[in-house]
Amino acid sequence: MAFQDLLDQVGSLGRFQILQMIFILISNFMASPHSLLENFTAAIPSHRCWVPILDNDTVSDNESGILSKEDLLRVSLPLDSNLRPDKCHRFVQPQWHLLHLNGTVSNVTETDIEPCVDGWVYDQSTSLTIVTEWNLVCDSQSLDSMAKFSFLSGTLVGNILCGHLTDRFGRRLVFIYALLQMAVSESCAAFAPTFLIYCILRFLAGISTSGVTTNGTLLMIEWTKPEFQAMTTTLLVCAAGIGQMTLAGLAFTVQNWHHLQLMMSLPIFFLLVPTRWMSESARWLIATNKLQRSLKELRRVAHINGRQSSGDILTIEVVRTTMKEELEASQTKSSLWDLFRTPILRKRICLLSFVRFLTWISVFGLLVNLQHLRTNVFLLQGLFGIVAIPANLLGMVLLNHMGRRISQLLILSLFGVSILATKFVPQEMQIARLVLATLGGAFSFVAASSTLVHANELLPTTIRATALGIIGIFGGFGSTLSPLFMILETYFDYIPWIIYGVFPILGGLVVLLLPETKNKPLPDSIQDIEKERRLSRQAKQKDAFIKVTQF
Repeated sequence: MAFQDLLDQVGSLGRFQILQMIFILISNFMASPHSLLENFTAAIPSHRCWVPILDNDTVSDNESGILSKEDLLRVSLPLDSNLRPDKCHRFVQPQWHLLHLNGTVSNVTETDIEPCVDGWVYDQSTSLTIVTEWNLVCDSQSLDSMAKFSFLSGTLVGNILCGHLTDRFGRRLVFIYALLQMAVSESCAAFAPTFLIYCILRFLAGISTSGVTTNGTLLMIEWTKPEFQAMTTTLLVCAAGIGQMTLAGLAFTVQNWHHLQLMMSLPIFFLLVPTRWMSESARWLIATNKLQRSLKELRRVAHINGRQSSGDILTIEVVRTTMKEELEASQTKSSLWDLFRTPILRKRICLLSFVRFLTWISVFGLLVNLQHLRTNVFLLQGLFGIVAIPANLLGMVLLNHMGRRISQLLILSLFGVSILATKFVPQEMQIARLVLATLGGAFSFVAASSTLVHANELLPTTIRATALGIIGIFGGFGSTLSPLFMILETYFDYIPWIIYGVFPILGGLVVLLLPETKNKPLPDSIQDIEKERRLSRQAKQKDAFIKVTQF
């Protein structure tokens, strides 16, 4: 934990941190909304079967113009269980006798009905989506969820890969590669010739999203002092909220999914230019015994922060003396199994993974299923972005004043309650449902940022990215499973939303089993965590001895 002394010399929140923070926030602003693209690019418009008497210009069964469009639909399409024109079937031959029936039920047999063998006709007033592009309706409607599943599966794989690669090759290199991969894959997705290729490209984009968000977070918190670490993570989530608000505005304006995909992807290429001025984490460089590079980065930061004199007195010997224990620990290469070798770190990984799993199920269960709330998706997505900033600022205040554990319990509980309340409010009370859903979206952002803050502060630098990758895997499982819970709606409409509401409350209770990290320095090695445990145990024994002596 001695790196804090070096950071204080070169500046822990100066011009360098602000500039690098702004760039990473812009990157997160552009990258995060890609996880929600299918809310708009995969929207299912109104549709019906193609029927000759209406849609074929060469067929004219209504030359006199006596029959209305509604009459022609009545004789061409059967009615579904809600007595509305069926979206997935048509009559083999027009049933003219239906025009003379007073009731709505006829003796039409199954042999008179066939699927939409000639395709579908879509509502022209809605936007062009991947659903209309590849006819992902009726028997193929489940493929619509596959697009969301492929991206979220990519984030799961990204957590597995990026954690190990980041601890091995550094935060900066993996961050740059992830940006490049996202820009290329998402831009190519706009020109995908088939749905399979589209899903593959979205899978690659999901992998890169994990690399951008994880390494962006590390490059911010590992260059700042403990008092500002909650603020930096909160700002990242705020940037994601603004990105969602921007996505809603663009989706409302741009009616073509190809154009929307490109508008969200092409600007990422321009982010690659400023990456040449990014600095690698000196904390990671020292922890991996790269002293010369770490000294170069520290001097550069001191120069940018206006502390050139402090930077000039820094030498290899100063760094080696200050970080003596950490350098000795770095002689032994950390591996994945080190996360589970010591009891205290094993406990932290298991509890953090469980909390992330429960929280991400509810966060993504709400964010990717907005259409199931039967409200205006564009308005709701925009409101989520608007409330993200004040909600996260409030969350930052709670984290800094109430501590990580109690504030998370409060935030996760309110998140769960808001989801339950939204679903159980009668559908006729649209304004109340909209307000409660917006509160749920606000708490989802705060819940995500608070769990990220706590996880980063509980893990050692030498293997932090790998540990975050393991925790992210469980979060990826949660986010990937979240859309699948909606299948339970076929049995009971409230089951998925009860799950989404109860899980974060349970996660808040689990957080109480973790230690408090408010204003404590980041651990740089596993030995730091063990030392912290010993000091905590000695302090408890001392307090107990004092109490017994006084008694």
